[in-house]
Amino acid sequence: MTEPIGGVLVSISTIIQKAPQKSVPPAPAQGLKVTILGTGSPAPSMDRFGPSILVEAGKQKLLFDCGRGVTQRIEQNKVPFAEVDALFLTHLHSDHVVGIPDLWLTGWIRGRTIPFRVWGPAGTREMMAHLEQAYQFDIHMRRDVDEKLPSQGVVVLAKDVEQGVVYENGGIKVTAFAVDHGPVKPALGYRVDFAGHSVVLSGDTRYSDNLVRFSEGADVLIQEVMDLDAFHLKNPSVSRERVQTILAHHTTPEQAGTVFARVKPKLAVYSHIVPPDASDLITLTRKTYSGPLEVGEDLMSIEIGDKVVVSRHNL
Repeated sequence: MTEPIGGVLVSISTIIQKAPQKSVPPAPAQGLKVTILGTGSPAPSMDRFGPSILVEAGKQKLLFDCGRGVTQRIEQNKVPFAEVDALFLTHLHSDHVVGIPDLWLTGWIRGRTIPFRVWGPAGTREMMAHLEQAYQFDIHMRRDVDEKLPSQGVVVLAKDVEQGVVYENGGIKVTAFAVDHGPVKPALGYRVDFAGHSVVLSGDTRYSDNLVRFSEGADVLIQEVMDLDAFHLKNPSVSRERVQTILAHHTTPEQAGTVFARVKPKLAVYSHIVPPDASDLITLTRKTYSGPLEVGEDLMSIEIGDKVVVSRHNL
């Protein structure tokens, strides 16, 4: 159910408390604020930009994946580019990384004076090194010839990570864990813990017991999903065999419902939605899960504290 409040549609699922302000409220001092910047997939969509999730905890802003249009969504969310502290990648498929050059270089142009930090699966360091080579002309011009931008602001500090705690700072703990994205290996999900609250981001995965294990006790679980029948109707020229191959990399609504039923989060949320206009996700999920559930939208925010508050942004 949704209710309009000052131009923002507030969806009420678990508690779910209405935000009293006209704009999306700031994160609570001892909670997490999660903003789904992009809920899409490789298919271009004006409603669902590429996959990316912003997690704010305390004074820190952590970004997970960097798909198509992430800088536009950050701008719409009124987050200064220079305040994005770190980027974490679930895997290196193009739809999850294509926005990196824009975030990295535009962030530098817009005022970042410290290195751009990136964590991700094996191959992340190599990819970022090649991006530095690809944009060496632009970097040289802006740093050494024209604007004389601060040199540290364009430095890249990239690290390949495996399953385990990959980041701890200011009370925030980020744990990476392996998920099953078919032959796409390595692929990671992430769990963020702060002040007794937590959010899990599944990354791209088919049904994964490891996802269930690392989601234990989480307040919110953000899960990718694919509706096979809706995808086939949307793409009739794609053979059923090819559709099945794609599905083997992803999670059906019924499978996701099984994950949610095992984890029992305060709120389950869909993102990375395939196809973008899938309309039966909740109905299909209800075959296996009856708890709190939202279909994510771009710029949807989720505040996680003593209660879980969901706010929708009018695009």
